[in-house]
Parts: sequence; structure tokens; C-alpha cells
Amino acid sequence: MEKILFFIFDEMTDYEVTFISHLLSSEAGKEIITISYEDKMIEGRSGFLYKPDKLVKDVLNYNVDGLIITGGWYGEVKPELIELINKIYLEGKLVGGICGAGTVFLAKSGALNNVKYTTPINQWTQKHIDIYGKNDPFPRENFVSKRVVRDKNVITAQGTAFIDFAIEICDWFNLFENQEDKDNFEKEVKGL
Repeated sequence: MEKILFFIFDEMTDYEVTFISHLLSSEAGKEIITISYEDKMIEGRSGFLYKPDKLVKDVLNYNVDGLIITGGWYGEVKPELIELINKIYLEGKLVGGICGAGTVFLAKSGALNNVKYTTPINQWTQKHIDIYGKNDPFPRENFVSKRVVRDKNVITAQGTAFIDFAIEICDWFNLFENQEDKDNFEKEVKGL
């Protein structure tokens, strides 16, 4: 069974990835593996509790089809997460980041250096410095002001675009027969 990693952390905005994790598990038959730095309960912004399946350091040599990172105000970037992002990115597998933390981690890894991307972080403010560090990690020349951006094997999205994010990831994994099928699915889930 093909595996998809989801990096989880305290105060993550879990709603941004629950829809895509459901689709990948139920519709695509993927094994969802939640990963974290520590083996402890994680509390999302929703108040739901999550128990990570594995530690980041323990999945570095896993053969996976992708990594998805949700958003939130969380800035602990450990070397093993950067290593994991780069490994999956360089293998040409899916690397997805949504909202703040998701796109910051991809930027800090260098995965956004040669692709177009989006992020809700238009300016590196004092709050960003306090949480993510002094230096703005984004290659601003590659920024595109869109809800979701897919370039090569990288998919990024604004936090409010979690449905668009899910649709692009489903498209990456060829879950739609054609563009019409993709468009119809979008209309159905968005109620258009």
C-alpha cells in the first residue's frame, strides 16, 4: 500500500488537512502515516487529539508517495524534518504545504527555490520573526498570488483553500479520469 506522511504538531490547523487525508485514505487507498517530533499526544486547533504513528526521524528511509504539512503558528524546524522534505522533494514525490507553517517549512527546506508557490505570509512581520526566526525563508520572486499553486511536485495553498489543496493533491495522484471529472468533483464539494 502506498504511504502518505502527514506532519502534525500542537495547535496545527487540522481542518486544512482532514479532508485530503480522508480522500487519500478512502478514495485512493493510501496508508496515512502521521509523524511528529515526539511520541506524545498532539492537540489540533479544533481541540481534537492525535497520536502520531511514527517519529520524523524514524521515517527518513521510508519509501513514501508524499508528505503533507498543515498550517498553524508553529516554528520548530528540526534537521530531520528538513532532511525528510528534501529527500521526498528530490525523489520527485509529492510535497504539499498549506497555510503558514506548511509553506514556511517548505521554504526553509529550499523546496520552493525553483518552483512557483503561494503562501498567506505576504510580509515577514515581528510575529513571524518571533515564531519562525529572523530571516524570511521565502524566495519572493517565485510567489504567485493564488489560492493554490501546483508546480512540479510541489503543491502549496492558502489556509482557506483547503478544498482546492485537496483537489490538486487528488489530481496529482490521478484520481480524476479527466478535467471534466475534476471540475465536476470541485462543483460537488464546493456546492457550485
